Amino acid sequence: MTNENIIPSDGQKNIQPNNSFPTELVNFINSFPYKREFLILFAAWILIFHFLGNSTFGYIPTRSIFSWLYSSYNARDSDDSHGNLVPFVVLALIWWKRKTLQTITKEIWFPALSIILVGSILHIIGYSIQQPRISAIGFFVGLYGIMGLVWGIDFLKNCFFPYFLFIFSIPISTISEFITFPLRLIVAWISELFSNYVLSVNVIRHGTQLIDPTGKFSYDVAPACSGIRSLISMIALLTIFGFLSYRKTWKRICIILLSIPIAIAGNVIRIISVIIVSEVFGIKAGMKVHDWGGYLIFIVALATALGASTILKNDNEPVKESTDEH
Repeated sequence: MTNENIIPSDGQKNIQPNNSFPTELVNFINSFPYKREFLILFAAWILIFHFLGNSTFGYIPTRSIFSWLYSSYNARDSDDSHGNLVPFVVLALIWWKRKTLQTITKEIWFPALSIILVGSILHIIGYSIQQPRISAIGFFVGLYGIMGLVWGIDFLKNCFFPYFLFIFSIPISTISEFITFPLRLIVAWISELFSNYVLSVNVIRHGTQLIDPTGKFSYDVAPACSGIRSLISMIALLTIFGFLSYRKTWKRICIILLSIPIAIAGNVIRIISVIIVSEVFGIKAGMKVHDWGGYLIFIVALATALGASTILKNDNEPVKESTDEH
Protein backbone atom coordinates (compact mmCIF):
# COMPACT_ATOMS: atom_id res chain seq x y z
CA MET A 1 0.00 0.00 0.00
CA THR A 2 1.52 3.32 -1.06
CA ASN A 3 1.28 6.77 0.53
CA GLU A 4 -0.73 8.95 -1.78
CA ASN A 5 -2.49 12.26 -1.38
CA ILE A 6 -6.16 11.80 -0.73
CA ILE A 7 -8.14 13.50 -3.48
CA PRO A 8 -11.40 15.04 -2.23
CA SER A 9 -14.51 14.75 -4.37
CA ASP A 10 -14.03 18.28 -5.76
CA GLY A 11 -10.72 17.26 -7.30
CA GLN A 12 -8.54 19.42 -5.04
CA LYS A 13 -5.71 17.98 -3.01
CA ASN A 14 -6.24 18.26 0.74
CA ILE A 15 -2.99 20.04 1.56
CA GLN A 16 -2.92 21.79 4.94
CA PRO A 17 -0.65 24.82 5.36
CA ASN A 18 2.18 24.43 7.83
CA ASN A 19 1.49 26.94 10.60
CA SER A 20 4.01 25.61 13.09
CA PHE A 21 5.99 28.11 15.13
CA PRO A 22 9.38 27.33 13.47
CA THR A 23 7.84 27.76 10.02
CA GLU A 24 6.14 31.04 10.92
CA LEU A 25 9.34 32.29 12.55
CA VAL A 26 11.38 31.51 9.43
CA ASN A 27 8.78 33.21 7.22
CA PHE A 28 8.77 36.25 9.50
CA ILE A 29 12.55 36.56 9.42
CA ASN A 30 12.67 36.05 5.65
CA SER A 31 10.24 38.95 5.16
CA PHE A 32 12.99 41.37 6.29
CA PRO A 33 15.48 42.62 3.69
CA TYR A 34 18.97 43.87 4.50
CA LYS A 35 19.38 41.46 7.41
CA ARG A 36 23.17 41.42 7.09
CA GLU A 37 23.33 45.21 7.14
CA PHE A 38 21.11 45.35 10.21
CA LEU A 39 23.16 42.73 12.06
CA ILE A 40 26.40 44.64 11.36
CA LEU A 41 24.96 47.94 12.62
CA PHE A 42 23.29 46.25 15.58
CA ALA A 43 26.52 44.47 16.58
CA ALA A 44 28.49 47.72 16.33
CA TRP A 45 25.90 49.54 18.48
CA ILE A 46 26.00 46.75 21.07
CA LEU A 47 29.80 46.81 21.24
CA ILE A 48 29.88 50.59 21.78
CA PHE A 49 27.53 50.34 24.75
CA HIS A 50 29.23 47.24 26.11
CA PHE A 51 32.76 48.67 26.20
CA LEU A 52 31.96 52.39 26.52
CA GLY A 53 28.49 52.39 27.98
CA ASN A 54 29.01 53.31 31.62
CA SER A 55 31.44 55.80 33.14
CA THR A 56 30.19 55.40 36.73
CA PHE A 57 32.11 52.91 38.88
CA GLY A 58 30.96 53.84 42.40
CA TYR A 59 28.56 50.94 42.95
CA ILE A 60 28.69 48.85 39.78
CA PRO A 61 32.29 48.55 38.47
CA THR A 62 31.59 47.87 34.80
CA ARG A 63 31.89 49.74 31.53
CA SER A 64 28.95 47.84 30.06
CA ILE A 65 25.57 49.57 30.14
CA PHE A 66 23.98 46.12 29.96
CA SER A 67 25.76 44.91 33.10
CA TRP A 68 24.76 48.15 34.82
CA LEU A 69 21.11 47.63 33.84
CA TYR A 70 21.15 44.00 34.99
CA SER A 71 22.67 44.96 38.34
CA SER A 72 20.09 47.73 38.79
CA TYR A 73 17.21 45.36 38.08
CA ASN A 74 18.47 42.71 40.49
CA ALA A 75 19.77 44.86 43.35
CA ARG A 76 18.45 44.12 46.80
CA ASP A 77 15.01 45.69 47.43
CA SER A 78 15.02 47.08 43.91
CA ASP A 79 11.80 48.54 42.51
CA ASP A 80 13.14 48.02 38.99
CA SER A 81 13.05 44.22 38.78
CA HIS A 82 10.34 44.41 36.11
CA GLY A 83 13.11 45.52 33.74
CA ASN A 84 14.13 41.86 33.41
CA LEU A 85 10.79 41.08 31.76
CA VAL A 86 10.47 44.06 29.41
CA PRO A 87 12.53 42.62 26.48
CA PHE A 88 10.44 39.43 26.50
CA VAL A 89 7.20 41.42 26.57
CA VAL A 90 8.40 43.54 23.63
CA LEU A 91 9.38 40.45 21.63
CA ALA A 92 6.05 38.78 22.38
CA LEU A 93 4.12 41.83 21.17
CA ILE A 94 6.28 42.10 18.05
CA TRP A 95 5.37 38.50 17.35
CA TRP A 96 1.70 39.42 17.89
CA LYS A 97 2.08 42.10 15.19
CA ARG A 98 4.06 39.85 12.86
CA LYS A 99 1.44 39.79 10.07
CA THR A 100 1.47 43.57 9.79
CA LEU A 101 5.27 43.75 10.00
CA GLN A 102 5.58 41.08 7.31
CA THR A 103 3.41 42.87 4.78
CA ILE A 104 4.56 46.49 5.11
CA THR A 105 7.12 47.98 2.73
CA LYS A 106 10.67 47.79 4.08
CA GLU A 107 13.33 49.95 2.51
CA ILE A 108 16.38 52.05 3.33
CA TRP A 109 15.31 55.36 4.92
CA PHE A 110 18.23 57.74 5.40
CA PRO A 111 16.36 60.32 7.56
CA ALA A 112 16.58 57.72 10.34
CA LEU A 113 20.22 58.75 10.67
CA SER A 114 18.93 61.74 12.64
CA ILE A 115 17.39 59.36 15.20
CA ILE A 116 20.70 57.52 15.51
CA LEU A 117 22.40 60.89 15.98
CA VAL A 118 20.01 61.79 18.80
CA GLY A 119 20.73 58.46 20.50
CA SER A 120 24.49 59.07 20.13
CA ILE A 121 24.21 62.57 21.60
CA LEU A 122 22.21 61.27 24.55
CA HIS A 123 24.86 58.65 25.21
CA ILE A 124 27.70 61.18 24.98
CA ILE A 125 25.88 63.43 27.47
CA GLY A 126 25.11 60.54 29.83
CA TYR A 127 28.67 59.24 29.65
CA SER A 128 30.16 62.69 30.21
CA ILE A 129 28.04 63.55 33.27
CA GLN A 130 28.08 59.98 34.64
CA GLN A 131 24.36 59.38 34.24
CA PRO A 132 24.01 55.87 32.80
CA ARG A 133 20.21 56.20 32.63
CA ILE A 134 20.62 58.82 29.92
CA SER A 135 23.02 56.51 28.09
CA ALA A 136 20.49 53.68 28.36
CA ILE A 137 17.84 55.92 26.79
CA GLY A 138 20.36 56.78 24.08
CA PHE A 139 20.88 53.08 23.38
CA PHE A 140 17.18 52.42 22.82
CA VAL A 141 16.72 55.60 20.75
CA GLY A 142 19.70 54.72 18.56
CA LEU A 143 18.54 51.13 18.07
CA TYR A 144 15.16 52.45 16.98
CA GLY A 145 16.96 54.64 14.46
CA ILE A 146 18.99 51.71 13.14
CA MET A 147 15.81 49.76 12.48
CA GLY A 148 14.35 52.79 10.71
CA LEU A 149 17.49 53.22 8.59
CA VAL A 150 17.40 49.61 7.39
CA TRP A 151 13.64 48.98 7.17
CA GLY A 152 12.03 52.39 6.72
CA ILE A 153 9.50 54.72 8.27
CA ASP A 154 6.54 52.34 7.86
CA PHE A 155 8.34 49.83 10.05
CA LEU A 156 9.04 52.49 12.70
CA LYS A 157 5.38 53.52 12.75
CA ASN A 158 4.13 49.98 13.14
CA CYS A 159 6.63 48.94 15.79
CA PHE A 160 6.48 52.15 17.84
CA PHE A 161 4.33 50.08 20.12
CA PRO A 162 5.59 47.71 21.48
CA TYR A 163 9.08 49.30 21.22
CA PHE A 164 7.83 52.17 23.40
CA LEU A 165 7.67 49.73 26.32
CA PHE A 166 11.45 49.84 26.60
CA ILE A 167 10.90 53.07 28.53
CA PHE A 168 10.10 50.80 31.48
CA SER A 169 13.61 49.34 31.22
CA ILE A 170 15.14 52.55 32.57
CA PRO A 171 15.84 52.14 36.33
CA ILE A 172 14.37 54.94 38.43
CA SER A 173 14.16 53.52 41.96
CA THR A 174 17.26 55.36 43.22
CA ILE A 175 16.11 58.73 41.85
CA SER A 176 12.38 58.41 42.47
CA GLU A 177 12.22 60.36 45.75
CA PHE A 178 10.49 63.26 44.02
CA ILE A 179 7.72 60.80 43.09
CA THR A 180 7.63 58.54 46.14
CA PHE A 181 7.51 61.27 48.79
CA PRO A 182 4.35 62.99 47.46
CA LEU A 183 2.78 59.54 47.02
CA ARG A 184 3.66 58.67 50.62
CA LEU A 185 2.04 61.88 51.85
CA ILE A 186 -1.11 61.27 49.80
CA VAL A 187 -1.43 57.65 50.98
CA ALA A 188 -0.84 58.64 54.63
CA TRP A 189 -3.29 61.58 54.46
CA ILE A 190 -6.11 59.56 52.88
CA SER A 191 -5.53 56.69 55.31
CA GLU A 192 -5.71 59.09 58.26
CA LEU A 193 -8.97 60.65 57.08
CA PHE A 194 -10.59 57.30 56.34
CA SER A 195 -9.53 55.84 59.69
CA ASN A 196 -10.74 58.81 61.74
CA TYR A 197 -13.97 59.69 59.96
CA VAL A 198 -15.14 56.37 58.48
CA LEU A 199 -13.73 53.65 60.75
CA SER A 200 -13.76 55.80 63.91
CA VAL A 201 -10.23 54.56 64.64
CA ASN A 202 -8.20 57.35 66.19
CA VAL A 203 -5.05 57.83 64.12
CA ILE A 204 -2.56 60.69 64.32
CA ARG A 205 -0.44 61.54 61.31
CA HIS A 206 3.03 63.11 61.49
CA GLY A 207 4.20 63.54 57.92
CA THR A 208 4.20 59.99 56.55
CA GLN A 209 3.90 58.35 59.99
CA LEU A 210 0.58 57.03 61.30
CA ILE A 211 0.36 56.59 65.08
CA ASP A 212 -2.24 55.12 67.38
CA PRO A 213 -2.50 57.38 70.49
CA THR A 214 -2.85 54.31 72.75
CA GLY A 215 0.39 52.84 71.47
CA LYS A 216 -1.09 49.83 69.69
CA PHE A 217 0.77 50.61 66.51
CA SER A 218 3.10 53.11 64.89
CA TYR A 219 3.39 52.78 61.18
CA ASP A 220 5.47 54.76 58.70
CA VAL A 221 4.45 54.86 55.05
CA ALA A 222 7.93 54.04 53.81
CA PRO A 223 9.12 54.54 50.20
CA ALA A 224 8.38 50.87 49.49
CA CYS A 225 4.77 51.48 50.57
CA SER A 226 4.37 54.68 48.59
CA GLY A 227 2.95 52.84 45.63
CA ILE A 228 5.83 53.48 43.21
CA ARG A 229 6.26 49.77 42.51
CA SER A 230 2.56 49.15 41.93
CA LEU A 231 2.30 52.44 40.04
CA ILE A 232 5.01 51.45 37.55
CA SER A 233 3.52 47.97 37.19
CA MET A 234 0.03 49.34 36.65
CA ILE A 235 1.21 51.91 34.11
CA ALA A 236 3.09 49.22 32.18
CA LEU A 237 0.18 46.77 32.21
CA LEU A 238 -2.43 49.36 31.30
CA THR A 239 -0.19 50.74 28.56
CA ILE A 240 -0.12 47.28 27.01
CA PHE A 241 -3.85 46.83 27.58
CA GLY A 242 -4.64 50.26 26.12
CA PHE A 243 -2.67 49.71 22.93
CA LEU A 244 -4.08 46.21 22.43
CA SER A 245 -7.68 47.17 23.18
CA TYR A 246 -8.15 50.59 21.59
CA ARG A 247 -7.18 52.30 18.37
CA LYS A 248 -8.05 55.86 19.38
CA THR A 249 -5.24 57.74 21.11
CA TRP A 250 -7.48 59.50 23.65
CA LYS A 251 -8.83 56.17 24.89
CA ARG A 252 -5.30 54.83 25.29
CA ILE A 253 -4.29 57.92 27.27
CA CYS A 254 -7.36 57.63 29.51
CA ILE A 255 -6.71 54.00 30.39
CA ILE A 256 -3.02 54.74 31.10
CA LEU A 257 -3.87 57.71 33.35
CA LEU A 258 -6.31 55.49 35.21
CA SER A 259 -3.33 53.61 36.64
CA ILE A 260 -2.41 56.53 38.93
CA PRO A 261 -5.58 56.69 41.10
CA ILE A 262 -5.86 52.90 41.06
CA ALA A 263 -2.30 52.47 42.37
CA ILE A 264 -2.90 55.08 45.09
CA ALA A 265 -6.24 53.50 46.07
CA GLY A 266 -4.66 50.05 46.25
CA ASN A 267 -1.97 51.24 48.67
CA VAL A 268 -4.51 53.14 50.78
CA ILE A 269 -6.53 49.92 51.10
CA ARG A 270 -3.38 48.10 52.14
CA ILE A 271 -2.54 50.67 54.83
CA ILE A 272 -6.10 50.78 56.16
CA SER A 273 -6.15 46.96 56.33
CA VAL A 274 -2.97 47.09 58.40
CA ILE A 275 -4.53 49.69 60.73
CA ILE A 276 -7.71 47.66 61.23
CA VAL A 277 -5.90 44.40 61.92
CA SER A 278 -3.40 46.13 64.21
CA GLU A 279 -6.23 47.76 66.14
CA VAL A 280 -8.01 44.44 66.67
CA PHE A 281 -5.22 41.84 66.84
CA GLY A 282 -2.04 43.82 67.50
CA ILE A 283 0.90 45.13 65.55
CA LYS A 284 2.35 41.69 64.68
CA ALA A 285 -0.83 40.62 62.95
CA GLY A 286 -0.99 43.97 61.20
CA MET A 287 2.52 43.56 59.82
CA LYS A 288 1.60 40.14 58.42
CA VAL A 289 -1.20 41.81 56.49
CA HIS A 290 1.33 44.41 55.34
CA ASP A 291 3.78 41.75 54.13
CA TRP A 292 1.26 39.66 52.22
CA GLY A 293 -1.49 42.11 51.39
CA GLY A 294 0.35 43.69 48.50
CA TYR A 295 -0.27 40.73 46.19
CA LEU A 296 -4.01 40.67 46.84
CA ILE A 297 -4.33 44.43 46.54
CA PHE A 298 -2.52 44.37 43.20
CA ILE A 299 -4.89 41.71 41.86
CA VAL A 300 -7.89 43.72 43.05
CA ALA A 301 -6.44 46.92 41.54
CA LEU A 302 -5.83 45.21 38.21
CA ALA A 303 -9.36 43.79 38.18
CA THR A 304 -10.71 47.27 38.93
CA ALA A 305 -8.72 48.72 36.03
CA LEU A 306 -9.99 46.10 33.62
CA GLY A 307 -13.54 46.62 34.84
CA ALA A 308 -13.31 50.39 34.50
CA SER A 309 -11.91 50.03 31.00
CA THR A 310 -15.21 48.60 29.80
CA ILE A 311 -16.62 52.13 30.06
CA LEU A 312 -14.35 53.10 27.18
CA LYS A 313 -15.09 49.98 25.20
CA ASN A 314 -17.07 50.42 22.00
CA ASP A 315 -18.42 47.35 20.29
CA ASN A 316 -18.20 48.95 16.86
CA GLU A 317 -14.48 49.62 17.31
CA PRO A 318 -12.83 46.20 17.13
CA VAL A 319 -9.10 46.03 17.58
CA LYS A 320 -7.41 44.50 14.57
CA GLU A 321 -3.71 43.85 14.69
CA SER A 322 -3.34 44.44 10.98
CA THR A 323 -4.94 47.91 11.08
CA ASP A 324 -3.46 49.29 14.27
CA GLU A 325 -3.00 53.05 14.06
CA HIS A 326 -0.70 55.34 16.00
